[in-house]
Amino acid sequence: MFDKEIMWQSVSEAARVGIAGHIRPDGDCIGSCLAMYNYITENYGCSVTVYIEELPEKYGFLAGSDSIDLSFKDTGNFDVFFALDCGDEERLGKAAKFMKKAVHSYCIDHHKTNTGYAHENLIVHDAAATAEVLYDLMDPARISKNVAECLYLGIVHDTGVFKHSNTTKHTMETAGALLTYGVSSARIIDGTFYEKTYLQNQILGRCLMESILCMDGKVIISSLDRKVQMLYGLVSSDTDGVIDQLRETKGVEVAILLKEMNPRVWRVSMRSQEEVNVATICSKFGGGGHIRAAGCMLNGSVHDVINTLTREIEMQLGPHTPGGIEN
Repeated sequence: MFDKEIMWQSVSEAARVGIAGHIRPDGDCIGSCLAMYNYITENYGCSVTVYIEELPEKYGFLAGSDSIDLSFKDTGNFDVFFALDCGDEERLGKAAKFMKKAVHSYCIDHHKTNTGYAHENLIVHDAAATAEVLYDLMDPARISKNVAECLYLGIVHDTGVFKHSNTTKHTMETAGALLTYGVSSARIIDGTFYEKTYLQNQILGRCLMESILCMDGKVIISSLDRKVQMLYGLVSSDTDGVIDQLRETKGVEVAILLKEMNPRVWRVSMRSQEEVNVATICSKFGGGGHIRAAGCMLNGSVHDVINTLTREIEMQLGPHTPGGIEN
């Protein structure tokens, strides 16, 4: 049984605390890590190091963002280490070595595919975001505006601004409570979710123009090979929002975005509406995520990857929605 009082007691007795999230961090990952960083530094007298693989510019306004360690330099063992919003140990990336050597380790998450890999694990499957779980662990009287901003951002991003099916009454109550700390909802939603750079709009336009519909219009797919990514000089954050816009297509149940990371090696991002559990599909290929948002890596030609994924989708939707494309 997870005991939050024991967890905070271990923090109060620690000299060094480490925090890390998953590779290719999203809003919930970054928001959760920085919320925990700010909460501990403001309320406890220990040294805190937060490791995040990359920090997109749009998150730079969050308190603590300038203290993130992007180098993952090993500076000794931690008394307490937190793995946040990370479904498995492998997805901790370079930070996994720090967790393994820590005296106490805690995994706090909401991914259904997480089976627990730390000394103590709190996996709340029905929570919309890890940031929501963290709010329930924190003392409201000790939450600052800085902490609240980070938590609110995490919830906003993992709920698609409160429109995804994972949004619950408790999610909305938590978000409402966070607003009482002076959080600017418009600043976070517009500045980190909707606002796009000119390059992001170019890529979005290209992905929409070159997308294909299959399975009787229930699946939309777009891909970016290495040549196109090099042509535009893309970084990971430049494709933010593409998959969500694809999913907004009328009649579509599943949206798929493929990015070629190495020759014939594709990063798969999947989103669904109501019928398909994309986490189940991605977990078959070593990935994971949420029921309505998940990802994995697949090898082969773009046609091979599409056919592999549509076969899995067909198993959930039924044979009346034939999938696949011709080579």
